[in-house]
Amino acid sequence: MDLPALINRYKSLGIDDVIDHAKFNLISIVYNSTKIEGSTLTEVETQVLINEGLTPKGKPLHDSLMVTDHYASLLFTLNAAKEKRDITVNFIKEINALVLKSTGKTYNTVFGTIDAATGAFRKGNVSAGATYFPNYDKVETLTSQMAVKVNNLLKKTNSITDQLNLSFDIHFNLVSIHPFYDGNGRTSRLLMNYIQAYYNLPLAIVHSGTKAEYIQALIDTREKDDIRILRDFMASEYAALLENEIKKFEEIAQPKKGKGFNLMF
Repeated sequence: MDLPALINRYKSLGIDDVIDHAKFNLISIVYNSTKIEGSTLTEVETQVLINEGLTPKGKPLHDSLMVTDHYASLLFTLNAAKEKRDITVNFIKEINALVLKSTGKTYNTVFGTIDAATGAFRKGNVSAGATYFPNYDKVETLTSQMAVKVNNLLKKTNSITDQLNLSFDIHFNLVSIHPFYDGNGRTSRLLMNYIQAYYNLPLAIVHSGTKAEYIQALIDTREKDDIRILRDFMASEYAALLENEIKKFEEIAQPKKGKGFNLMF
């Protein structure tokens, strides 16, 4: 797949300049990212909640709070990209704190009470399935080292392919460090979007419909120590997203004969 060519085609059409589309794309990011983490809201319910502030009936309040917090954290992240903020440990903590602003729990540890809603790093060891993440006492150092490396690469990464790979890599590295008690996936995907916005690239979406393949790609990348696995998965998702958006936009811009709107009044 030729991602640079797809991106250039996407940009040449001015898709992101359409206000409604840009907003809908952000809503889609929020919907899919929170759906992956267990939200029960539909995409329409997510859209209505974000646009009109209406909480869906019959759905857990926790899920609505997860959505509104994620949207706020996405806007914060994109604004930071416009300002070209450095990626630092504190910046990563800020994103996570916004992600968990209304849903973060408190954890009692031998080091005292940790409030997840503050973006505090975990003070205990965690696992997911058969995956064990780095010891808690390595989290600060690993996250700091990652931030320094990414900042250096941000300033000198020129090709679109390398820029995308950097966004996919920080996504993988942060979720593999798993520095927080909660919100690691959402924070990692937001950092991925941060780098894409930093380079003025279309924003990637990990679709909830490919959750199983996504998780398997993360597992296989760790087990085989081969970042190309996650890169290939994300590139495929990204290409499919761009191709679909281009197709829809072209169909709207040049409707086929007989395929226009049928007004009912």
